[in-house]
Amino acid sequence: MRAVYPGSFDPVTPGHLDVVRRARDLFDELVVLVAVNSAKHPGRSEEERAAAVRAALPAGWTSVTVAAWSGLTATYCRRHEVGVIVRGLRNTTDLQAEYRLAAMNQSLGVPTVFLPALPELVAVSSTAVRTVG
Repeated sequence: MRAVYPGSFDPVTPGHLDVVRRARDLFDELVVLVAVNSAKHPGRSEEERAAAVRAALPAGWTSVTVAAWSGLTATYCRRHEVGVIVRGLRNTTDLQAEYRLAAMNQSLGVPTVFLPALPELVAVSSTAVRTVG
């Protein structure tokens, strides 16, 4: 089964890489989908962020690809025969927001699998990484 892991990845964090590592063990193929989120204003284009994600992935992870996308994740899934969306969760605030998205994507025919963050990565967010530098 093919899965997609969408996000803004601005920048890619150790938490993102951990979700990719665990998801690649669960699925035959994983697409890290660098998406445009109208609520966020990244400092780099989606193509630049996709290149940064590619550079952060170990060379041996051949079942993982990276793509930039500006539409709905469910549309990408339908067009590219992807069966499931993977999302990482750090806390209950993430869960509430992600649950709403998962319900919408389920109504569009694409289920979501949640992977909880490892305890040592819970505090790491892209915002925190940008702030600290």
